Amino acid sequence: MKPNRLIHRFTLTLLLALASLASAADTKPLRVLMVTGGCCHDYEQQKKILSQGISARANVEWTIVHEGGDSRTHQVSLYAKDDWAKGFDVIVHNECFGQVTEVAFVERIAKAHADGVPAVMLHCSTHSYRAAATDEWRKAIGQTSMSHEKNRDLLVKNLKPEHPVMKGFPTEWKDPKDELYKNEKLWPNTIPLAQAYGEDTKKDHVVIWVNQHGKGKVFGTTLGHGNHTMADPVYLDLVTRGLLWSCGKLGDDGKPKPGFGPVKQ
Repeated sequence: MKPNRLIHRFTLTLLLALASLASAADTKPLRVLMVTGGCCHDYEQQKKILSQGISARANVEWTIVHEGGDSRTHQVSLYAKDDWAKGFDVIVHNECFGQVTEVAFVERIAKAHADGVPAVMLHCSTHSYRAAATDEWRKAIGQTSMSHEKNRDLLVKNLKPEHPVMKGFPTEWKDPKDELYKNEKLWPNTIPLAQAYGEDTKKDHVVIWVNQHGKGKVFGTTLGHGNHTMADPVYLDLVTRGLLWSCGKLGDDGKPKPGFGPVKQ
């Protein structure tokens, strides 16, 4: 190849690389809403663990709504609006309000995701709103669960290591002192990604999954009862990949797409 042709190719490659870097640098962070609060968990610390841990791994900015104390019946004020999710790229649900019974209220939450807003469903969000006589929230989550086994060590097995969300997740991961939520039903669009064995039920239960709810992509895990689980790098890596996947910002290699990785200070 002639020298001038080599120079031309090198220059073109360099310009493309610089353009890609400039584009990544100009990428706006994902606007993430975290809704948290309710009974049975240390949400004051968990909102810090999640927001700080995910921010160290992805280009995000946070709005956090923490309400309800340790109530099981509190109705988060934000959800009173039909357009409660407007302006956000993804919602992280880490809430525990299992005894809310108002059907219209619960269906309003789920509708935002059916209309296309991505969701990340963590731990007790799966048990939230289970007293309401509607399946819309359960369809949004991707599974129906009404109870869990006792707190104990869980051996989590990776079912789909080829899935972008599970790339980097161990073949087996010991999750100490967590709660195994019992799967009563997996809804049709749910894709199981990992499972753990139930000592009480004598069968496996899906603990990590993805779901398509209407137009919205959903990542979910029932893992994360204790702060020690949420603070584990394996867990934070997983949830970050799940969040990026739900927004279409995760590459097939399990890494953030350009501009959506961690922002260097």
